[in-house]
Amino acid sequence: MFEVEAKIRVPDLEEIRARLVRVGATTPISSDQRDVYYNHPDRDFRETDEALRLRYEDERCTVTYKGPKCISKSAKAREEFNVTVESGAVMEEVFVRLGFRKSAEVRKHREEFALGTASVALDEVEGLGSYVEIEVMVHDLDAGAEDEIARIKGELGIEGDHIPQSYLELLTA
Repeated sequence: MFEVEAKIRVPDLEEIRARLVRVGATTPISSDQRDVYYNHPDRDFRETDEALRLRYEDERCTVTYKGPKCISKSAKAREEFNVTVESGAVMEEVFVRLGFRKSAEVRKHREEFALGTASVALDEVEGLGSYVEIEVMVHDLDAGAEDEIARIKGELGIEGDHIPQSYLELLTA
């Protein structure tokens, strides 16, 4: 699967939240997320543009591998694999014993809405501010995901350029 997303910094999430309700988005799922990133023992993920993340979200914990980004003017796409684990603490110990090094943490409050085939996240990121992420998951990068993202941006009145960097990259820049 490929994740195609656009991230836009916004001054006010309240206005976008109200527009999401008006256009019929689902009731949001709210969560506090703590993302713990790891680096490979023999290659630097900053250089290879990969990511290995352990996400703590309420009672759930998910391991995510993200491949290198393909960036266009309006979105970024990357291959993504996710697996839920029973214990984040055990998974962290496995990573350490395999030689992976903890590289950073990102903390955020997220409200996630479903809007058609897309997911719209309203994020308050500790140390960075307010962002909207519009994400579409596809099997084929030519499946029209960027058009769907552009349509949703217009429908929600979101202006501003797509930020291709991850929250991790923005925090560590």
